[in-house]
Amino acid sequence: MPASSASSFDFDSVTVSGVSRHYGRRRALSGVSLTLRAGELVGLLGPNGAGKSTLLGLLATLIQPSRGTVLYGDQPPSAAGVALRARLGFLPHDLQLYAELTARENLEFFGGLHGFHDPAGRAAAALERAGLADRADDPVQGFSRGMRQRLALERTLLHHPRLVLLDEPFTGLDEASGRALAARLQTLGREQRIVLLATHDMEAVEGLLDRVLVLREGRLTELPARDAPLRERYRAALAR
Repeated sequence: MPASSASSFDFDSVTVSGVSRHYGRRRALSGVSLTLRAGELVGLLGPNGAGKSTLLGLLATLIQPSRGTVLYGDQPPSAAGVALRARLGFLPHDLQLYAELTARENLEFFGGLHGFHDPAGRAAAALERAGLADRADDPVQGFSRGMRQRLALERTLLHHPRLVLLDEPFTGLDEASGRALAARLQTLGREQRIVLLATHDMEAVEGLLDRVLVLREGRLTELPARDAPLRERYRAALAR
């Protein structure tokens, strides 16, 4: 749908109520409830296989719950329709860039999918934000992991989504790239986006997050406020 029509729908919260998701006999999510609000940076921690990617996919409307409801503002996905997709940005772990295309071509291609009137202009601005303007016309296959991560993030944000979902965004980043990503996420919070990021890198997000959620065997809990380092609070939650 054209980007201009996305403005007809917006929301400042996402409410998940009693959501479960089953794959045959395996229960990936079990009675999960949470509320995400505009301006929040929320972390999602948990062991491998705990259900983090399932929850992100569900919020991105790529997966349907087996039970329970999800509301974007006061609207379920079925009522919001295609307008909802225009307000969602999802960065999966595998980044989903076209390696044979240049950075500019990748962004212009996705801008065209969103129906932007000026995809070239949007792409140029995104390349500046990513610090990749000088590599705009180089094929992505020659980029480092950090460069690809920055490019993929700006592609995810190209249409100014309200809800931003990130799956392991700090994986493979060096210290400088990690700091740049953290600064970009703080900008999103100030822009009143709703940001939920799944991560194993607790050092990278220490002091960055407003709230931290933990998934364990499909069940969700919230860590207490910052009375101890994040890793200590996480270990304590897993030990219960």
